[in-house]
Amino acid sequence: MPELPEVETVRMGLEPVLDGHTFTHVVTRRADLRRPFPKDFAKRLTGRKVKRLWRRAKYLLADLEGNETLVVHLGMSGRMAVYADGKGHQLGIYAHDASHPEAGHGKHDHVIFETDAPAKIVFSDHRRFGLMTLVETDRLNDDPLFDGLGPEPLSKDFDAAYLKDALKGKRTPIKSALLDQRVVAGLGNIYVCEALFLAHISPKRLASKVQSDKIAPLVADIKATLKEAIKAGGSSLRDHARPDGSLGEFQHRFRVYDREGKPCPGPNCKGKIKRIVQAGRSTFYCPSCQK
Repeated sequence: MPELPEVETVRMGLEPVLDGHTFTHVVTRRADLRRPFPKDFAKRLTGRKVKRLWRRAKYLLADLEGNETLVVHLGMSGRMAVYADGKGHQLGIYAHDASHPEAGHGKHDHVIFETDAPAKIVFSDHRRFGLMTLVETDRLNDDPLFDGLGPEPLSKDFDAAYLKDALKGKRTPIKSALLDQRVVAGLGNIYVCEALFLAHISPKRLASKVQSDKIAPLVADIKATLKEAIKAGGSSLRDHARPDGSLGEFQHRFRVYDREGKPCPGPNCKGKIKRIVQAGRSTFYCPSCQK
């Protein structure tokens, strides 16, 4: 599933063709994804201007004129591809060629958005675990999708004082605590593994037992890992691609994730990366470095 850096990368790629632009035509090719589309979904979007394109946790959000927000979740395999004509680069639009014969005609292309950029945005999802809905903008935080979400990890609200308080009394492993979207929103398996390695904290350590003097470095390492991944375009392991079709590059920079049996990259460490399973998910770490 795309994590925060992948979703943020998609948002950045869509910004030139969505933010401040109007939907001129919208088509849904099926009645649902993992849940049905709202009634008259395409009709309600057509002619609406996007006032703001942003991200919350692993969701893409487009605030529309008229107090509604388009909410998009990419699910396991969802992609947003942008198609524009040859003048797109002059507008800062990096996209597929609009004349491409498969633009919006693929077997798994489920939603097509056209905007006055001009551009065509195609949502494809072969597993159909993605989601699209419309929510009243001023009631967004009360919607079940967002109610109870923790702070954004790149925000000022996510600091050492907050995390120290959030971990108090938690009898779950620190990795599981950081994956809890009520503790911090948007973190996923890859980046928690990477951040815990940088912070020299074992993913098996109980959250409540993380030493106080390690909390601030952990927060800093989480932020640094996410920023590095966003700059690299996210991680393309299976389905993630930027809206222009290019792949992310952070998978080439993994320190521990998916490196089972390989030497630890830590300075002066002779350990090897180990894989364990926690709550049904693979965890990668160095038993020598991370205590």
